[in-house]
Amino acid sequence: MNRSLLYRGLLILAVVALAAASAWPLQEKINLGLDLRGGMHLVLEVQTEDAVEAELDRAAEILRDQAIEEELTGVQVRRGEDDELIVTGVPPEGDEAIGRIRTNQLGEQSWDWDRRGDTIVFEPSAGFLAETRDMAVRQAQQTITNRVDAYGVAEPVIQQLGDSNRIVVQLPGVDDPERIRELIKNTAFLEFRRTEYPPGGGSVATREEIVDHYNGAVPEDVEILESDQLDAEGRKIGTQYVAVGRASVVTGRDLKNARPDVGQFGESVVGFSLTPEAGQRFGDFTGANVGRGLAIVLDDKVVSAPVIEDRIGDRGIIRGNFTQQEVEDLSLVLRSGALPAGIVYLEERTVGPSLGRDSIQQGLRAGAIGFGLVILLMLLVYKRSGINAVTALALNVVLIFGALAYFGATLTLPGIAGIILTIGMAVDANVLVFERIKEELRAGRTVKSAIESGFAKALSSILDANVTTLIAALFLFQFGTGPIRGFAVTLSVGIFASVFTAVFVSRWIFDLLLSRRQRVERLSI
Repeated sequence: MNRSLLYRGLLILAVVALAAASAWPLQEKINLGLDLRGGMHLVLEVQTEDAVEAELDRAAEILRDQAIEEELTGVQVRRGEDDELIVTGVPPEGDEAIGRIRTNQLGEQSWDWDRRGDTIVFEPSAGFLAETRDMAVRQAQQTITNRVDAYGVAEPVIQQLGDSNRIVVQLPGVDDPERIRELIKNTAFLEFRRTEYPPGGGSVATREEIVDHYNGAVPEDVEILESDQLDAEGRKIGTQYVAVGRASVVTGRDLKNARPDVGQFGESVVGFSLTPEAGQRFGDFTGANVGRGLAIVLDDKVVSAPVIEDRIGDRGIIRGNFTQQEVEDLSLVLRSGALPAGIVYLEERTVGPSLGRDSIQQGLRAGAIGFGLVILLMLLVYKRSGINAVTALALNVVLIFGALAYFGATLTLPGIAGIILTIGMAVDANVLVFERIKEELRAGRTVKSAIESGFAKALSSILDANVTTLIAALFLFQFGTGPIRGFAVTLSVGIFASVFTAVFVSRWIFDLLLSRRQRVERLSI
């Protein structure tokens, strides 16, 4: 055996061995998609108007704070119609200061304003609103991805539906759908605010008590929020109320980390740490408000309102009669970030594992039947040379599964269809080569010369056919959704495997047989 033949054989052996090692055992190495493994399919709608509302509130807060910085006393900001902000209490000579606030803090391209008598009206631009809505969807998609990844779902599919505000979520192998639903939907926007009433922390039984405290007119910078009243065992028995400042001292965006922890009495709590800047700000606030209440607000609901007993730096705990699982989930969603807007479930389907098993069995049955018919046809048409094609075909399947396992790709039902299609394409390459060899033999060439010429002349046709198919598969992968991408993945991998086996492996087998004989007069083809 010459060196070239030996080296080519060793290369083929190494590639096949690597593929077999990567794929074995199949049930452990191949990731199955939703349609084969079972799991959840969700279609979510992001309430983008929530994000717009948050931006309007943020702009109103900036206007109030900056008006004080500009020494404009008595300025009031309230929401108007059609996303407007109505600013009152600004004399005409304060227009220049308002213009600076718009330019330096809100953005000239984002907000327009003009004076209408005694009031100034701020209107967000159409581009700013569109960008805010689009950003809300993209942030929601990223946040959901972070939460699902942290939960440990293998090969999830989380995609925006075109340019809409809808997101498709496919989670293979999920065994606790209810927990996943809550994990995804939980907005988890954390805020630390100062308690205004009762000033020493805690809560009151009725909303009317707070309103009476303010003589029937709650200030603009104060908000009344609900808080759950719990019994000794942590069960909700009623609702109480707390008046808190609208301005947040720190929020979930300032968190550096959040983790499950244990309180001083053995209860489950969430330990958190803040960024250095937020820690300094939080320390200054708590140091200046010792003896007052600090409201811990999660999704506009007060989970606890303790008294500030001492200065708190960049570390603390969130206590709220949580179970261990609630602490773990809350820590997870706080680490992954808050959703920028609410989520509505439009569609939910649960695929059972039995359906997945049926799909696998039917796919394998279809593949086995197709593979068997191809083998039979090749043996009938090309006789003993057909064994060459069958061997290359078997190695082709091994290489496909090895590549899927090595790269961690997900096998779906359309992916199985892609494998079956690849089998047909691989045989097509062998047919092109064999027919070329037959033509050369009929032209009077020797067996060795006919094999060399057959492979050389068929190569360009094989490459043309496979390259065009590969381009189509890449477009399907780039622009398709989950099942389409699964088909594109197996088709792309199969194209490389089929070219390798039909051209390189098949040629090596012919050369190996020829090298074992001194002179070959006839080829069974």
